[in-house]
Amino acid sequence: MLSNLRICAVSHQTISSVHINNICCYKVRASLKRLKPHVPLGRNYSSLPGLIGNDIKSLHSIINPPIAKIRNIGIMAHIDAGKTTTTERILYYSGYTGSLGDVDDGDTVTDFMAQERERGITIQSAAVTFDWKGYRVNLIDTPGHVDFTLEVERCLRVLDGAVAIFDASAGVEAQTLTVWRQADKHNIPRICFLNKMDKTGASFKYAVESIREKLKAKPLLLQLPIGEAKTFKGVVDVVTKEKLLWNSNSNDGKDFERKPLLEMSDPELLKETTEARNALIEQVADLDDEFADLVLEEFSENFDLLPAEKLQTAIHRVTLAQTAVPVLCGSALKNKGIQPLLDAVTVYLPSPEERNYEFLQWYKDDLCALAFKVLHDKQRGPLVFMRIYSGTIKPQLAIHNVNGNCTERISRLLLPFADQHVEIPSLTAGNIALTVGLKHTATGDTIVSSKSSALAAARRAEREGEKKHRQNNEAERVLLAGVEIPEPVFFCTIEPPSVSKQPDLEHALKCLQREDPSLKVRLDPDSGQTVLCGMGELHIEIIHDRIKREYGLETYLGPLQVAYRETILNSVRATDTLDRTLGDKRHLVTVEVEARPTETSSVTPVIEYAESISEGLLKVSKEAIESGIHSACLQGPLLGSPVQDVAITVYSLTIHPGTSTTMISACVSRCVQKALKKADKQVLEPLMNLEVTVARDYLSPVLADLAQRRGNIQEIQTRQDNKVVIGFVPLADIMGYSTVLRTLTSGSATFALELSTYQAMNSQDQNTLLNRRSGLT
Repeated sequence: MLSNLRICAVSHQTISSVHINNICCYKVRASLKRLKPHVPLGRNYSSLPGLIGNDIKSLHSIINPPIAKIRNIGIMAHIDAGKTTTTERILYYSGYTGSLGDVDDGDTVTDFMAQERERGITIQSAAVTFDWKGYRVNLIDTPGHVDFTLEVERCLRVLDGAVAIFDASAGVEAQTLTVWRQADKHNIPRICFLNKMDKTGASFKYAVESIREKLKAKPLLLQLPIGEAKTFKGVVDVVTKEKLLWNSNSNDGKDFERKPLLEMSDPELLKETTEARNALIEQVADLDDEFADLVLEEFSENFDLLPAEKLQTAIHRVTLAQTAVPVLCGSALKNKGIQPLLDAVTVYLPSPEERNYEFLQWYKDDLCALAFKVLHDKQRGPLVFMRIYSGTIKPQLAIHNVNGNCTERISRLLLPFADQHVEIPSLTAGNIALTVGLKHTATGDTIVSSKSSALAAARRAEREGEKKHRQNNEAERVLLAGVEIPEPVFFCTIEPPSVSKQPDLEHALKCLQREDPSLKVRLDPDSGQTVLCGMGELHIEIIHDRIKREYGLETYLGPLQVAYRETILNSVRATDTLDRTLGDKRHLVTVEVEARPTETSSVTPVIEYAESISEGLLKVSKEAIESGIHSACLQGPLLGSPVQDVAITVYSLTIHPGTSTTMISACVSRCVQKALKKADKQVLEPLMNLEVTVARDYLSPVLADLAQRRGNIQEIQTRQDNKVVIGFVPLADIMGYSTVLRTLTSGSATFALELSTYQAMNSQDQNTLLNRRSGLT
């Protein structure tokens, strides 16, 4: 076996023997120990796990499987629903790890960062590639914590399907709603897995009902649990009317038996399953016309005669159309129900060719890929994760970055396996690749084979756009569909240990920003300090920790500040003139603008022009005018915070011939700032959605504490034995809440926060804030 591996590595010299040894050899030895001595096994990246004897596939067929056999999926859920544990079991049963990792022990494959292992949470998404029953699965384990919501967003952007995991005792939780909305935005088909069926308080019926009510989705029950909580021992396959029972003496859950349900041995279970199957057939027939015709023509008298394959095909179509979601159940921690979940992924979730990506028609067979994540490796430099939509990627290939308008060369191509990687000679459409050597590519960049290829695609898109009477810029936007980056809500200053370390800190922050676009770094113009802007307390804490561990810098963080916004309450006009002579050139600009509040919420200013301004003048100076308006709105007159919900109308503009665009920008910016200062001003503060899950006994002190924090309680729900408090609370009053909540409830309560909107502060709170900022209190 090991000699085969060496021959394979020699014949494909681009494969790194070091990586092959790292990932495969120890698994080969481990698996040989587990198997009977007389059974030969082919197990490395040149063969599918589980193939016996000489049925060994070529390296190329496994690295580039048929596109119909590829599944790009993500695991998404609320924090602590069991995403990483489920991923760990999937890797074990598919034969890619030799032992079962545990989040509590800190030895899981996908949580490989030191911070993840210490905290027992997922911080950054990790990609793993494995095979299951002839299918290639590229799986991404995403974080559940709201501070890392961008990680989920950018991964869902490139996936074809998703597995949503639920805690069977809690059902749909706060962050479940968020990730579900993100999947809706990217039109991603998904299946649901009700995890923790063995947990005290687990309820299959309650969890299914919460999916129906809170997610407004139609659940298709493909499985029923056999027992719940302590009595949970297996599942019933509703489609095939079989029961799957796991061996209670087995430590790893590999041993389970699949038996048909019989009237003799399981009369009650058979009756319940038959009813569930009939209900499932009726549900699918309502949603799929083709299946409805089949049922009415051939099986209307007896649903039992309907073949399982026909039902599965119809469920696959319904899942793709996103009119319903298949629901399965199990317990990842107790190793039950994972193998049927993997089967469901291959049967019900789409292959890349079943997803309709409109922009692919512009590229034909040329390379088109999206960079969706960047990691920094100390040895290899930046590693860029790419989803290949069309064409082929190879090492030493020159590629063109459309967003950055630059050409780079890929030095090496890797297959991702969490923090270990296998070098490969090429990768085709539908796959997820890891590339080495790209110095300028960042998250959301579109990668093509050449500049001419991008121009040809843009021309095709334009022609199609004209046919459909669309605007040209809409067609171009299809080429560059990146990731929406949320605005940060927290900021704090960061200082290096000494002035000599400032360049090292700047390098570290530059690398971290490229990895994590939701981290913003800016320079305070007044104090000259570096300011970190992040998505939450945990986000900034993790960044601080990474700078220390990965870059060896002991930095100092200032106090955490809330990112406020500003707006105006009335309309004002202002005029400004800029008259400068530089050298022998005179720069003269006179501008009049009006600033007014907008009725609809808008983060960027709405810019309008009076009819009196000539089109010829606008043509040459529009970019400079808008640049000046945007820069003026970055710092408001009250706190220096960004200004939102304003409309700026330019009423008059006179420009002396030869005036530079920089001077136009500066004059417009100064005029807008003058108008904003004149207006009645208002501070807006971030308002958070809060969901607290607390035992009944501790409900009163939690509600009393929230009242002190200016909390607005919307409703109190009952979830099993707990109460769920849902409401809004200002971010400024919820800082450090986790410690207080633990103290109030003896560590039994949990909470989830998510940015809801920005709301106006009342005048008393606003005055207190302004006095505190100016040092008067």
